[in-house]
Amino acid sequence: MKDKPVNRFKAEFPAKSINEGYARLVVSAFASQLDPTMAELADIKTAVSEAVTNCIVHAYRGETGYCPVLLTGAYFPDGRVVITVRDRGCGIPDLGLALTPLYTSDPAGERSGMGFTIMQSFCDKVTVNSRPGKGTTVRLTKLLART
Repeated sequence: MKDKPVNRFKAEFPAKSINEGYARLVVSAFASQLDPTMAELADIKTAVSEAVTNCIVHAYRGETGYCPVLLTGAYFPDGRVVITVRDRGCGIPDLGLALTPLYTSDPAGERSGMGFTIMQSFCDKVTVNSRPGKGTTVRLTKLLART
């Protein structure tokens, strides 16, 4: 039987760079309910920042109109925080390649290719699902220390 979350949230916002800070703030306020350490909170915020930035930079290339980023979160009795960042953009054609450290799809080479690696470094588990033409979902799991 699956654990039921103690609390959860859902937010949606346009894929604009100004909203990366909004996403960090929402997740920070939500996770703070569990009294995390400053380091744990910084880890969560950094991972979410990377996931949301990927949506903003890569998901909706050249699209006009409303391009949504869907941010959801839940926490569980065991102290597990699960944040999901989803877009409905172009998707990732080769997920294995995209998960390779230092790989970037940026033809100008202005991106470091470390986004997924950073997410994996700051979370206990990172799951990425993507379908070309349908979008990408990144699920970030962090288990907070219980005192």
